[in-house]
Amino acid sequence: MSERLRLTENLEISRILTGLWQVADIEKDGTKIDPETGADWLAAYVAEGLDTFDMADHYGSAEIIAGRLLSRGGARRPHVLTKWCPPPGPMTAAIVRAGVQERLDRLGAERIDLLQFHWWTFEHPAWLDALHELALLREEGLIGELGVTNFDAAHFNLALSDGVPLRTNQVSFSLMDRRAAGELADVCERHGAWLLAYGTLNGGFLSERWLDRKEPGSVADWSKMKYGRFIAAAGGWQAFQTVLRAAAEVARKHGVSIANVATRWVLEQRRVAGVIIGARLGEAMHATDNRRLFSFTLDAEDRALLEKAFAATRPIPGDCGDEYRRPPFLTASGDLSHHLSEVAKPFQRLPAGPGAERVLTGSSWEDIAGYCRAQRIGDRILVSGTTAIAGLSRAVAPADAGAQTTYILDRIVASVTSLGGRVEDIARTRIYITDEADVLAISRAHGRVLSDIKPANTLVRVAGLIGDHRVEIEAEAIVRAATSRR
Repeated sequence: MSERLRLTENLEISRILTGLWQVADIEKDGTKIDPETGADWLAAYVAEGLDTFDMADHYGSAEIIAGRLLSRGGARRPHVLTKWCPPPGPMTAAIVRAGVQERLDRLGAERIDLLQFHWWTFEHPAWLDALHELALLREEGLIGELGVTNFDAAHFNLALSDGVPLRTNQVSFSLMDRRAAGELADVCERHGAWLLAYGTLNGGFLSERWLDRKEPGSVADWSKMKYGRFIAAAGGWQAFQTVLRAAAEVARKHGVSIANVATRWVLEQRRVAGVIIGARLGEAMHATDNRRLFSFTLDAEDRALLEKAFAATRPIPGDCGDEYRRPPFLTASGDLSHHLSEVAKPFQRLPAGPGAERVLTGSSWEDIAGYCRAQRIGDRILVSGTTAIAGLSRAVAPADAGAQTTYILDRIVASVTSLGGRVEDIARTRIYITDEADVLAISRAHGRVLSDIKPANTLVRVAGLIGDHRVEIEAEAIVRAATSRR
């Protein structure tokens, strides 16, 4: 296994990427790292061949430090991967360009090697608009390659099926969090995309330091706060120790560290381009230990031992990225319900006569045909037949019925929540399809959103739908008091 991987003609990375999220933790008391000193620390990684750095707009001064390193030039130019994480809202060309330009200004660069986009809630449809605007900036040369971060399989597939040239999806992936090995890896194989894995050491818990130790009562740094929640979600401390002991046995066999085994396991998974290992700048680099990743491979016996240990754990709930969007929130700060509740609803509630309200989504057909996307009368919300339309009239992902269904259900849920309901209030859906071969893909997309709720449902094959639409869905919701739900 090579220590480097060429993702595209424009981008070659070290398979061990140095993650700079802990810059924000170091600077959380308001003290900033001196940019020149920080650049010196990054230069030491480059000298060891670890020349690929991952950061984000909210990782403290990480972009500024990396920019100072870039300004020094040199024979080996570092590769800088950063993220843009805007609050959900309208994504005009001007807003997207301003977000990219801020990254360029902080980096002091003319082009971003890989820009990764994060979006908090897919109910707000502007995320797809943003990605298409970013794709235009890539063509303009401001972005080398385009990726996303914390996208689930359905929405990653949707973006790719809609023609967005995404190269990577950065997600949590470790011995304790194996979600990315499933459907998301399938999507990557289908589209030729790659995974960038973070959290591979579970916040440092996957190491000799924690082997056969008691569960800590409290932890101080954000990383361990976050990954302590992952351990709890995966079955708790004893289940974690079962996996840790198996990793330790494999490590002893190969004469390497537990961290090496944990990281190597992720590197050997399908479509994983690289692993992101966090750095506490100014502290131990662990470069020598990290290089041991390429001195051994896991054999069938090793994989079987780890698989047996996995049986003691529970799967992390949901899909990749769900930890940021729904309970159980597995983040450093814990429950994000309050943060998400402050996100503006996608559609504006408008009066629709006595005791009624409605929402419009901006589709040109709403004005042409004289209807609303959804109307609320009392506790009942009626959602019109909805197709996968972006902007005024463009059909999304015209060749992928499952992707269209994902986009449609996002619009339906957004309509319901904009009128004061919740996804749990959806009581009926009616699905109209044109091709019987699409039934399974459409049904799986429907189940991904509504399997826990199981509303009444009807699916009908019709002679045809307008344009490139393969599926249309209408819905009804009954808004009930939360206390009445069982």
